[in-house]
Amino acid sequence: MSKFKDLTVIEILVYVVFFSATGFIMNTIGQEFEIAKFNNWWQVFTCYILYMVPVAILIRDYSVFNQYAYGLVAMGVLEFAGYALETSYVYPNNILIQYFGPYTFALAMSLFFALYFPFSNWLIKLINDRLLAK
Repeated sequence: MSKFKDLTVIEILVYVVFFSATGFIMNTIGQEFEIAKFNNWWQVFTCYILYMVPVAILIRDYSVFNQYAYGLVAMGVLEFAGYALETSYVYPNNILIQYFGPYTFALAMSLFFALYFPFSNWLIKLINDRLLAK
């Protein structure tokens, strides 16, 4: 809990804004390119804000490699749950399935979205250090 207590309200808002904007953008891209989508618009909030923000905060002090590794585990669980519970929709024969095959889709998504954790933590630290520093 100390990792959350150390954050300012502004830092939390930066995480929430970054992840919610990214979530809506990625869901739109997934629909436009017919890759995958959430079945409900509010899943952006549950996945990106209620799940990914706390994970990013918990692992933000780790090395980039460890952030990616922990993020990969977290995203693997999220991707598995989303497709197993059918709360996410995969467009048939999308570009990822064409290149990597149907059995590796969730793995490809996990590998990609795990990059969000080291990238978001780097970007948010940069924003806090340069733009929001007093």
